[in-house]
Amino acid sequence: MVEKKEVSTVELEGDSIYFTDKEEEPNYYETTTFEAQELVDRLKEAGCEFGRVAEEPMNPFISFLLTWIVPLLIFWGLGQLLAKQMMKKMGGGGNPFMQFGKSNAKVYVQSTTGITFNDVAGEDEAKELLSEIVDFLHNPQKYQEIGAVCPKGALLASPPGTGKTLLAKAVAGEAHVPFFSISGSEFVEMFVGMGASKVRDLFK
Repeated sequence: MVEKKEVSTVELEGDSIYFTDKEEEPNYYETTTFEAQELVDRLKEAGCEFGRVAEEPMNPFISFLLTWIVPLLIFWGLGQLLAKQMMKKMGGGGNPFMQFGKSNAKVYVQSTTGITFNDVAGEDEAKELLSEIVDFLHNPQKYQEIGAVCPKGALLASPPGTGKTLLAKAVAGEAHVPFFSISGSEFVEMFVGMGASKVRDLFK
């Protein structure tokens, strides 16, 4: 091809020779170097141009995807995987980012529990006080006529295992309203503000 002057450009690189022909749509060739005296002079005499190996430019959109979008997706996927593993170790489940701030309260309805004051042995004074709240829930008009308002809550304080939760369930059962149960330890979170968010979610 050199003798016929069919070679257009030549690139000598390491152990390879890259060259193109003079066609309208040039063909690309590659061959290994070989022992040839005055090879460069012969190429110059044949009118060959010396260039370099030019890689075809990548599409800008594909280049942007490979440079930015793909790495971001990889990091996001790794973050999701690590977060799920962390939640599993903490005893959680599902999407961790959707679980944060959500209350884990258990709901008991009257039809499933059926607990009333008759199921609570003793605690007569506490039952008497709580029965007023139940009566207010059943007959609010009677109290509103004299200007009374329902208390916002009742604080039951005593050592563990003495019937506080049972009394609360009995109040819900007598009033025929749902009962929400959650432990104080469930409001403890590793992120600031998440425990308070669970309280708000519970009341909501």
